[in-house]
Amino acid sequence: MNIPFLDKWRRRHSAADAAGEGLAAAFRENPQGVAELLSECELLRSQAAAAGLELDDTPASLTALDQLLPRWRDDPELLPWLGNDAGLYLGTLVVRTVPGAAWHVWPGGSPVVRLRSGREIPVVQAGLDWAVHGAPELSQIYAEAAET
Repeated sequence: MNIPFLDKWRRRHSAADAAGEGLAAAFRENPQGVAELLSECELLRSQAAAAGLELDDTPASLTALDQLLPRWRDDPELLPWLGNDAGLYLGTLVVRTVPGAAWHVWPGGSPVVRLRSGREIPVVQAGLDWAVHGAPELSQIYAEAAET
């Protein structure tokens, strides 16, 4: 049976799977280099700067982000990208400041932060939830990670 849209769907999803596996493979080969890439968060940094906030890579900047007016919610194309960056920024701060925390990339390519306790924080999903709904707050997630 020939179903044209199904072929397009398969190509699109196999390409996405390959990209995710590519990140996981890159992480296995060069975890520090991937961590540096994850920490860039250029869109979040530019949006924060436009609002008068300089992200200084400290936990206090998460509280400042939580206080920003969510003007990005007016732009549905910007929202997922900003949420992704917010999650990566959160993850970067946890990895840099919480003893025993480290990046981990799931085989599908999703980066998470693994705490010393073994708990994993899906930071990208947390960032997306924050960007869309405003909750949970980034500073709250950080505080919970720092306590464990």
